[in-house]
Amino acid sequence: MNKNILVIEDEPSIADNVCYSLKQEGFVPTCKSLGGEVLALHRANSIDFALIILDVGLPDINGFEVCKAIRETSDVPIIFLTARSEEIDRVVGLEIGGDDYVVKPFSPRELVARVKVVLKRINSHKIEGVEPALFRVEPQAQQIYFSEKLLSLTYYEYGVLATLLSQPDRIFSRTQLMDKVWKTPEESFDRVIDTHIKTIRAKLRNIDPTYNPIATHRGVGYSIKLGK
Repeated sequence: MNKNILVIEDEPSIADNVCYSLKQEGFVPTCKSLGGEVLALHRANSIDFALIILDVGLPDINGFEVCKAIRETSDVPIIFLTARSEEIDRVVGLEIGGDDYVVKPFSPRELVARVKVVLKRINSHKIEGVEPALFRVEPQAQQIYFSEKLLSLTYYEYGVLATLLSQPDRIFSRTQLMDKVWKTPEESFDRVIDTHIKTIRAKLRNIDPTYNPIATHRGVGYSIKLGK
């Protein structure tokens, strides 16, 4: 299991406490203080971390912008650190691809606990053809089975559902779903995602009327929860 954690925090005392707590739990932290350093690693394809802890208020580049750049090519989990407690900031952080959002001041032990939760969720739900139990995804054939029955999905429905299943419980914004499934932004609109979600739900209900795993997060996006 990859234990490498990238910590991007410009306040030395916070960075030191976070890195110390991560080391105590067996992780291998790498600390950076500037967003530009991280973007340089990103451009060099040198980001090989299990998770990124990213401060929003960096001195050179806003952490949200750093996240957007990383999300263009990577799904590495990202936990935001911020002094902002307003709901709109949390929504923006999750919408652009954050997996969790921790408001300062915080307990380093709590942060490490959240790191473990995110990693457990990601690692336990990775699918490469035959997971999870209720769903079976066959990427080469672009087919998805639900309760051992083949779902009749369009190209875009398959892409949306497969993306949600790739990381159960993670909230994907409409923009993220469009970026992953549609070839060009001009072909897609927010309401198109809503329409495909509606038809996917209907097709799942045709097989099991009691099962509705796709959750709507108002103003943010969609997630899928496995298990009944």
